[in-house]
Amino acid sequence: MAAYPEGAPCWVDAMVPDLEAGKRFYGELFGWTFQEGEAEYGYYTQAFHEGKNVAALAPAPEGQNGMPPAWSLYFASDDIARTAEKIRANGGVTMMGPMQVGEYGSMLMAKDPGGAIFGVWQPGTHKGFEKRYEPGSFGWAEIVVRETAGVDAFYPAVFPYEVVPYGDEAFDFNVWKLEGKPVAGRFKLPEDTPPDVGPHAMVYFVVGDCDDAVGTIRKLGGQVRMGPQDSPYGRFAIVTDQQGASFSVIDPQTKVGEPKA
Repeated sequence: MAAYPEGAPCWVDAMVPDLEAGKRFYGELFGWTFQEGEAEYGYYTQAFHEGKNVAALAPAPEGQNGMPPAWSLYFASDDIARTAEKIRANGGVTMMGPMQVGEYGSMLMAKDPGGAIFGVWQPGTHKGFEKRYEPGSFGWAEIVVRETAGVDAFYPAVFPYEVVPYGDEAFDFNVWKLEGKPVAGRFKLPEDTPPDVGPHAMVYFVVGDCDDAVGTIRKLGGQVRMGPQDSPYGRFAIVTDQQGASFSVIDPQTKVGEPKA
């Protein structure tokens, strides 16, 4: 498959305390199967839906079991060293890398000026998602921040985004477009958001029925933080898995209302 364009979300993975528990949860929720990870790469475990690569799970590294479980979002780069320079030049921080990951590609982890952590991936043999926008796979992503100062200038300086404001005073949201198509967005947390919710990347996975998915999440020991609720883009819910990693599920076929653009 062709490489993803610069700045496109191209991969997601989750670091969890208990890898086997994570496999059971996501395997039942999304119908994922898993490929056993290699010790050389920390037992990084690829997830597949109907034979196509959709995500990965990884156990927390030894000595770091206190790290909170989380999903990470990776943006594509065709020159990761240059992307790292842009990140640092525009107020971001490179936290890990750039580093080569065998023949698979190169990665880095960074923090934007608002405190949200994200990854960058330059592909080698691992090109990223083999499937997306279908049930059981990636559907959308947002960088969620408390303060937009610095953030809104940062991302289009690092990646070739066209920024389209979609929000209003009550809903502060920007969509990022590449080649005229929406690929991700930036959402500002409302003032009444609980203080324990910090800046983060929110990953959405597509499901065939949001309410059914929420029922499965609850049955498996996960929690629902918001929703399910309708939107012009689909019925969705913000949830956590049974180990505490946050993500969203969305049924894009069930839409209510007219999208702004």
